[in-house]
Amino acid sequence: MILVFGGAGYIGSHMLQLLRDSGEPHLVFDNLEQGHEPALQGSPLFRGDLRNPDDLRRVFAENPQIDVVMHFAAYIAVGESVREPGKYFKNNTSAVVDLLDAMQEAGVSKFVFSSTAAVFGEPQYVPIDEAHPKNPTSPYGDSKLFVERILEAYDTAHGLKSVCLRYFNAAGADPETRIGEDHHPETHLIPVAILAAMGKMPGLKIFGTDYDTPDGTCVRDYIHVLDLAQAHLLAVRHLRESGDSRRYNLGNGQGFSVKQVIDTVERVSGLPVPREEGPRRAGDPARLIAASDRVRADWGWSPKFPELETIVQHAWNWHRTRPEGYASPASETVGAER
Repeated sequence: MILVFGGAGYIGSHMLQLLRDSGEPHLVFDNLEQGHEPALQGSPLFRGDLRNPDDLRRVFAENPQIDVVMHFAAYIAVGESVREPGKYFKNNTSAVVDLLDAMQEAGVSKFVFSSTAAVFGEPQYVPIDEAHPKNPTSPYGDSKLFVERILEAYDTAHGLKSVCLRYFNAAGADPETRIGEDHHPETHLIPVAILAAMGKMPGLKIFGTDYDTPDGTCVRDYIHVLDLAQAHLLAVRHLRESGDSRRYNLGNGQGFSVKQVIDTVERVSGLPVPREEGPRRAGDPARLIAASDRVRADWGWSPKFPELETIVQHAWNWHRTRPEGYASPASETVGAER
């Protein structure tokens, strides 16, 4: 059985969908602080808090069939991590150490970790491969890189095997509109542009139009959330076949600018996206594009939904038909994601 931490969130809920479709036994561990119970779609829930060691010990004691753990239970807002670093280090780093210790006590030695491109910091070259220097520019990036290093130490000391998957920009939604992206507040460019087009947000602000890119706006690598989920399932299979610890970048390998995203949202929705242009934000690189050659070569993984138009169409379909039970969007303006 796979224990999925943070399964009620955006990426976690799409992982659950794939596990259900694959007939893979699983259990969700979530406190529903940021996730949505309707997103579980029938997957069983163990309500607990990652920061409570008693909850961690109890879930393993009550479910001895668990053999793999997936972790999606992190705080992810870069700006908030700068303002409240302690919140991020407690939840994203120290709580994971408690989880690893609970796994050890239970004899569970396989861990799939949701990491991030933020571990690299300011890019020295693009596309960014796994060998790129790792110099995070935010406590969020630090909190994830610390866990990657902790996992290396636990492998050496205890034989705990892990796969860390470094996402670039997760986007899109279930093509059948059962689940989708719904953060509160929403800060990701594609859903913010969609919500602005729908009149549910006041508009978005483009931070910087003078970058050294074709149209002057930041370029990012958008990867469909279901393609991310598929890579996690491959990671589980790798670990269950006694595979060694691995670190992989996950992206499309192509970049799309902020203006390209907005234009695509307008084309798909048939609605204008209100926006205003502003100065650059500190710390926003001009380009963040992934090199995912290693995982393609090792596991044969490749994106099933690589086209920006498809990613936006799936996201638009979700927001247009959003079911009851999800949070209402908050007013927020964003530029490029990090």
